[in-house]
Amino acid sequence: SLVVLFGATAGAYGAKLGSDERELILLVWQVVDLHSKKVGTLHKSLVKADNLDLSDQCREVSGLTPEGLGKAEPLDRVLQQFSQLVSSDLKVLGRSSYTLCSDGQLLIRQVLHPETSKKNFLLSDCFYSFYDLRKEFHTCYPSSAAVKDQTIKTMAEYLGLGTDEAEEDFGVWQVKTMVAIIFSMLSEGCNHVFTEPETVKYKYETGPWIKALSSFFFLCSSKSETVDNETVIRARGLPWQSSDQDIARFFKGLNIAKGGVALCLNSQGRRNGEALVRFVNSEQRDLALERHKHHMGSRYIEVYKATGEEFLKIAGGTSNEVAQFLSKENQVIIRMRGLPFTATQEDVLGFLGPECPVTGGKEGLLFVKYPDGRPTGDAFVLFSCEEYAQNALKKHKEILGKRYIELFRSTAAEVQQVLNRYMSTPLIPTLPTPIIPVIPPPYTIATGSIRDCVRLRGLPYTAGIDDILEFMGDATGDIKPHGVHMVLNQQGRPSGDAFIQMKSADKAFMVAQKCHKKTMKDRYVEVFQCSGEEMNFVLMGGTLNRSGLSPPPCKLPCLSPPAYAAFQTAAVIPAEAAALYQPQALLPTTRTPQASAAAPPTVTYYPAQAAQLYMNYTAYYPSPPVSPTTVGYIAAPPGAVAAAATATHTPILPQPGALVRMQGLPYNTGMKEILSFFQGYQYAPDDYNGLIQLSDQARSVLQAPKEWVCL
Repeated sequence: SLVVLFGATAGAYGAKLGSDERELILLVWQVVDLHSKKVGTLHKSLVKADNLDLSDQCREVSGLTPEGLGKAEPLDRVLQQFSQLVSSDLKVLGRSSYTLCSDGQLLIRQVLHPETSKKNFLLSDCFYSFYDLRKEFHTCYPSSAAVKDQTIKTMAEYLGLGTDEAEEDFGVWQVKTMVAIIFSMLSEGCNHVFTEPETVKYKYETGPWIKALSSFFFLCSSKSETVDNETVIRARGLPWQSSDQDIARFFKGLNIAKGGVALCLNSQGRRNGEALVRFVNSEQRDLALERHKHHMGSRYIEVYKATGEEFLKIAGGTSNEVAQFLSKENQVIIRMRGLPFTATQEDVLGFLGPECPVTGGKEGLLFVKYPDGRPTGDAFVLFSCEEYAQNALKKHKEILGKRYIELFRSTAAEVQQVLNRYMSTPLIPTLPTPIIPVIPPPYTIATGSIRDCVRLRGLPYTAGIDDILEFMGDATGDIKPHGVHMVLNQQGRPSGDAFIQMKSADKAFMVAQKCHKKTMKDRYVEVFQCSGEEMNFVLMGGTLNRSGLSPPPCKLPCLSPPAYAAFQTAAVIPAEAAALYQPQALLPTTRTPQASAAAPPTVTYYPAQAAQLYMNYTAYYPSPPVSPTTVGYIAAPPGAVAAAATATHTPILPQPGALVRMQGLPYNTGMKEILSFFQGYQYAPDDYNGLIQLSDQARSVLQAPKEWVCL
């Protein structure tokens, strides 16, 4: 038997059903006996939604009103009545089992499953298997329209069924017409058989995409395999504590591939609020895209297309150790972070205790290590059931040794991602290569109260200079040379802000009026007119908001250490060598015994490798957030300025072994402390020849008394 089911929500209708998260307000159904071709009673039930505000389309199509819905039963009661009435009708027809049949997949996958999941009650088993009438119709009549273009009306017209929609109530006509279509498919000319129903997975299957071959395990999601580009999406804006099960619940009703949720991590190994999700086919992926800006709790989640290559970069792995660890089926994975570097397997098992036994004992533990074997303080643990995992999570921030341990739910993809990240980490990382190795002519940043600048707020984090120029449109011709400044946060990442210097205050005003709340990459960007003084405050780490200006840390009293040098006049930039910049006074002059009102400007020297900068946009900025024109590393003594400005520099790349890296320095370490640390080692003038060749006059900068050297 079939139970023909039709429903409607308080929002969109037709192809957009369920895309706006509106609640179900109507269910209509009728039992059909496929053998005797008899039907049961047609039932129509209104559903009381939490929000009775109906869309205009809903009012027009359904004819329902908030007053009528206010007297209806809530969804859980209606579903109970549905089960009882269907059982009663089946008993009258002499049948005991049935399968749902709906017009397409939206009602069940995009409405019923997501809504019941949010309201925390379970659907009965009958809602996990159903026939899609559109697919069945196309199978029976291959010459009909494509499945995605089918509707109840087009199917009825194809068969020549003369039903008048206006004569019946909304929902009743749809069910009666669907029943008539089914009887036509069962006629002698067609003899259609309903054999392969659509299925909805009861739960998300964790673990890697593993294929067993003999006694070995191979990760099919390894970097050498491929994943269909039409099955992957990127979810953005996730709560940082969300797990793969939370994401699967967000996509409830859609079938995610086994191990198909890959949580993305940032450079520190922490979740960044994004995930890549792989579905079983492109049809499920397309339905997932309709959940763009649906809510997980109080947060809306952005859903975009992604590629199989992106998924493999996050979820793929080739480590036999990881494959063996994840080869056990249906395990709950917990990540432990902050373990003492001396912690052993016995220590971890003792920390977890007998109330949460680890699957396989020591074999259920996986310590994360650097390529040289040093521990990172992370580990993954397998548990055979949810109860044991919950007991382990209760130990979050308990003490092991002298450190508190953090415990989080994890996924197979996260295990692979963390292992891949740490195992591929070079022992001595280098600075990222600048995007364009260009050193333009000297320039200055304007200051003062003239409002000839604009601030862009809310930029996508992936936005670059080209995106900003495209966003500005025709106004790009009014931007001053080198007038685009990206603002980064203290971790050196895009903050979503940028400042642009315009040729005049009028031009800045026009841009602010024209581009305010204009869209860039699906995000609207706010554009405000501001002054050079306000821009400099933010570039130096201050804040600019409705409350006014808050000075940056370096503007506060007792600057320690003075990290950014001030520049007043133009300086020469030697070709391919140390960069000498001269932005106007963004900070007070570096405090030295010789400092005075008439003191000459300081000069900043950059090492040869770091000197290839693109003035508007570089891949690396020091913190706090600054424009690349405000960076100062080493302040030179006044007496060396003129000589250094005219000196000819011929940089020579350091020879192997010429550089050493210091890791773990205290945050307040200055140049004096570093030189003191190396006391006893010679750093005579000749020692610098292998790094940068300097003239005698310019070398005096590096030989300056230590009290002249500051960071």
